[in-house]
Amino acid sequence: MDRRSFMHLAAGIPLMSFSITGAFAETQWPSQLITIVVGVAPGGQADIAARPVALALQKLLGQTVIVENRTGAGGALGAAYVLRSNPDGYYMLMALSAAVVLPEAERVAGRKPPYEMADFSPVARVLADPNLLAVPANSPYKSIKDLVEDAKKRPGEISYASSGVLGGVHICMEMFCEAAGIKLLHVPYRGGSPALTGLMGGDVAVTALGAAPLKVYSDGGQLRVLATFGAERHPAFPDTPTFKELGYNDVVFYAWVGLFVPKDVPGPVKTRLRDAMRSVMNDPEIIAIYTKAGSPPAYLDTPEFTAYIAEDSARLMKTVQTIGKAG
Repeated sequence: MDRRSFMHLAAGIPLMSFSITGAFAETQWPSQLITIVVGVAPGGQADIAARPVALALQKLLGQTVIVENRTGAGGALGAAYVLRSNPDGYYMLMALSAAVVLPEAERVAGRKPPYEMADFSPVARVLADPNLLAVPANSPYKSIKDLVEDAKKRPGEISYASSGVLGGVHICMEMFCEAAGIKLLHVPYRGGSPALTGLMGGDVAVTALGAAPLKVYSDGGQLRVLATFGAERHPAFPDTPTFKELGYNDVVFYAWVGLFVPKDVPGPVKTRLRDAMRSVMNDPEIIAIYTKAGSPPAYLDTPEFTAYIAEDSARLMKTVQTIGKAG
């Protein structure tokens, strides 16, 4: 589903009958405009996650909630921007899974990280989709086997688009390359949407994105999805095999998206936002919007999301270390 169609769906969110809990009454927050910062371009997975949340929170909290795209450095610029804001809850971050490993990646490269995830507090996980590897419909590659065989003949010549250096696409594609024993040419873009534009325009041969941005082009016959990085087949692409089915047992990657605030945001504000997100993510209208877009919600409340981040980031560090050594 493209961004225009998705926004048309999201705009239809009704004024939902949320309950106001006791925690809500403990603070006057919010009393002004709220900004959800997204570190990737419009149309990418984090952007797709943020816009229904913004509309729903606006109706629930009674204040304007906007989405602001601050792109660059695989999402690091957006994260750093939020941390420079006052820790009052009026600037939040809708971050991709790569955000939690980018600081370590910077250290591996010998650079000072522009932010630390310890400076953020998780609020809620919104989506958790596996990436899917896709090629244009006119590509000679009909299967992963075709791609691997050609890549072994032409190491470093077949290009793939990513959402940025050490972003989620870069990490999962290098995970695949390492398992397959191949080398592809990495072409970083400033987000998932520009990467998809590069693929559709023939500037690159391959990319790997979430189901939501790929679905409309797949349904329209403009691209072909060869494999999913999920542990199981994706419901939006039931005929597409997993990498595990193809013999790549360790090639599993989920591009999750979650809402964060700076850690110094006052406790009552965090509680109000957490309760609001619980209502938003359990609302049937929100569930329907994400599901129709090809990316069913994968809500986790703050404690569960915090534990999930710790487990997932530890698993991804191996690939980050490999990328750092290769660089």
